[in-house]
Amino acid sequence: MSQHAAEKVPVADGGLSKKGLSAGTIGLLGAVVIGISCIAPAYTFTAAIGPTASAVGAQIPAVILVGFIPMLLVAFGYRELNNRMPDAGTSFTWATRAFGPWIGWMAGWGLIVATVLVLSNLAGVAVDFLFLLVSQITGDPSIADLAGIPWLNIVVCLLFIAGATFISYRDMQTTQKLQYVLVGFQVIVLVFFAVAAISAAVSGGGFDFQPFDLEWFNPFAVSSFSALAAGLSLSIFIFWGWDVTLTMNEETKDPERTPGRSATITVITIVTIYLLLAVAMLMYSGTGDGELGLGNADIQDNVFFFLSGPILGPLAFLVSLAVLTSSASSLQSTFVSPARTLLAMGHYGALPRQFARVSPRFFTPGFATVVSAIVAAVFYAVMRAVSENALWDTILTLGLMICFYYGITAFACVWYFRHQWFDSVRNVFFTLLFPLVGGIILAVLFVTTLIDSADPAYSESGTDIFGIGIVFFLGLGIIVLGIVVMVVMRIVAPAYFRGQTLSLDAPPSARKLRAESETLR
Repeated sequence: MSQHAAEKVPVADGGLSKKGLSAGTIGLLGAVVIGISCIAPAYTFTAAIGPTASAVGAQIPAVILVGFIPMLLVAFGYRELNNRMPDAGTSFTWATRAFGPWIGWMAGWGLIVATVLVLSNLAGVAVDFLFLLVSQITGDPSIADLAGIPWLNIVVCLLFIAGATFISYRDMQTTQKLQYVLVGFQVIVLVFFAVAAISAAVSGGGFDFQPFDLEWFNPFAVSSFSALAAGLSLSIFIFWGWDVTLTMNEETKDPERTPGRSATITVITIVTIYLLLAVAMLMYSGTGDGELGLGNADIQDNVFFFLSGPILGPLAFLVSLAVLTSSASSLQSTFVSPARTLLAMGHYGALPRQFARVSPRFFTPGFATVVSAIVAAVFYAVMRAVSENALWDTILTLGLMICFYYGITAFACVWYFRHQWFDSVRNVFFTLLFPLVGGIILAVLFVTTLIDSADPAYSESGTDIFGIGIVFFLGLGIIVLGIVVMVVMRIVAPAYFRGQTLSLDAPPSARKLRAESETLR
């Protein structure tokens, strides 16, 4: 379908319609691989393991498991919504169908902002690890310091973004082929690192050997609820990204089932890898504040880098290469989510129609992909030029945005299927209890994190406005900005907000359908 044909698809009846994407190009394995890539396990784990250890001590596996629960419960809700309405707009489309245009628009906004924030962060991490890798290979530590030169850092970062944009603009087969290689290498290195760490620990070569203890998996051993909430916020971050498998639903084979299955498989695969790594690091390093202890603030920004030499010796560069490929591959695959959400919002008139443009050659959301790249690039360049700490302060708002739009989507599942809750035992769990509990957990985390972020000490820079932390203002500011843009769109393009392009919907219960059928007979 050409770009012009895609734009002529009628959407004035408030229903769902095609957007011109290439259907049937992604299988179950491809969707899982892209999902793992978007999560970026090597990057996210090395960034989160240290702060998590500081918050909850040896209960890292417990926090991972507890953080996994809302992700799995929400994934079930996503799966039910996708089975009913496979649409590239995911959270935006589903929340609109459940709650109406205003809440639906904000759900889409939350997803877009979260992914654009992380795009800039991933590009920055790729730059840091590129110079670290070259430094390790050449044996010249001064090369790693080049990443600290602002102009050079920004230039290399923009090159990474340009490369990722080029690949994302092309067809999904290109993305799949690249991700098979990058994700496969990343997972192999992570498993190799974990096995090597456990072997070194049990053979007496660990830094602070801790024998395996089932108590590590006990969340009730965490010192306080605040500590648990802090750990859970980090845990939510390390799982975030699996929903990319749903945003590709219009391009997958068997779109009603494949995206939901791939989301579940992705989350389970990731939690398995994380638990293995957490146990390995606890056994090898412990949680103390010694040179290689997980509680040492000096190594918490990049635990893998500091442990790779002692554990892998001359093969330490493989870990840096794995984190580099993790951030680079995630940078590319993460473009999938905002581009397709912007495409859907443009398609239904929630944003200017230009966002609905599909590449006539590659059948991808070309315009939305390029816009996402430009915004991420400008955001990174400006924030990096202002202050590296200021950039990290914006990343701390990511957890708020994740809880925000995941929570809305979970509640959308509950409300959308309200007439079908008791049609079967399965429905009681998958359309009511599971997404409801997941949504409540995320709502509690959102409120808790928002309150904690009011403390200036919560941010990397410690900046405050009238004594209130900058991260609090950033989080609320992003939401308020979304409301302003939404109101502007309501004025200039009211059709979506009137329900003319995407309307409220609630499927009837099976009992009602049977009763109507009997009446007709």
